[in-house]
Amino acid sequence: MSKESMLAAIRIALKDVPETETPKDTVVPRAYLTRLETSLEERLELFTERIEDYKVVVHRIKENEISANIEACLQARAAKTIVIPTDFPDTWLAQGFSFVQDENLSHQQLDESDGVITGCEVAVAQTGSIALAAGKYQGRRAISLLPDYHLCLVFASQVVDLVPEAFEKLEPSVKNRKPITFISGPSATSDIELNRVEGVHGPRTLEVLLIV
Repeated sequence: MSKESMLAAIRIALKDVPETETPKDTVVPRAYLTRLETSLEERLELFTERIEDYKVVVHRIKENEISANIEACLQARAAKTIVIPTDFPDTWLAQGFSFVQDENLSHQQLDESDGVITGCEVAVAQTGSIALAAGKYQGRRAISLLPDYHLCLVFASQVVDLVPEAFEKLEPSVKNRKPITFISGPSATSDIELNRVEGVHGPRTLEVLLIV
């Protein structure tokens, strides 16, 4: 069905709805909690707890340990060919691996890689979610969806308490029409019999380096 056909069907369905049911001056209440006053440590602990619930392995490290931990994670998976965003720092790259910058790699090349490493835009402690917005160290959306393994770097300063705080930080990206990808653990879905299947719409394995 075309966009025009869908809009026409919606107009027809709404034709008999009285004006009083959809007043134009309706004010949507925004009384929900938008901010918490937690300590950084409390925030990081909750984020770790929530994201681990999604079968994510989290490594808490210092910034000067990034390269060594990237090496350890890739060695544990016997990964060799790894996709990285074009602005990913060389100083974080370990020796002995083939790091391929994403200069418009094809979907087949991304799918055949052993994994991808990216940063993130913001992370939410409340939901254990990570958001990518095609920003610094993140690359385009495809590189975080097609490879089977995603190693994501999250800095402590990027972790917020609540979802509204995350949307506030994402507002510049939205205004610049950048794609936003929310990740809460490895990609997974369930069939009609509730059998869980992972890796359908994204990486089967998500691993996080939480940098404090």
